[in-house]
Amino acid sequence: MMQRSGPEASGLNLPAYSPEQRMPLTGSQVTIGRRRHSTGESPDIDLSVPPEDPGVSHQHAVLVQQPDGSWSVVDQKSTNGTTLNGAEDPIQPYVPVPLQDGDQVHVGAWTTITIRRD
Repeated sequence: MMQRSGPEASGLNLPAYSPEQRMPLTGSQVTIGRRRHSTGESPDIDLSVPPEDPGVSHQHAVLVQQPDGSWSVVDQKSTNGTTLNGAEDPIQPYVPVPLQDGDQVHVGAWTTITIRRD
């Protein structure tokens, strides 16, 4: 993601350590982004907590459950885009992309979300 972030990416300090977090996918959708301090609006996966990823938009992406129980990711026209499994090109905004077990969703400067069926 940092390759596409422009010249300001050189000033980012990557965190030395970021603990793995596990979150069950529940409901029909799970929002990914950063909390808005002005309104208190907070996504389901809030990336404004340390180590905060400054490349994540407030409303970055949404994981959407499909009728068959599988999940898709939908980029919400985020500033830095959303990529899958290390791809160079970001996915198209507002177009659901099906996810498989083990897929890696990359958002922001350094955040990777791995989809696991438990």
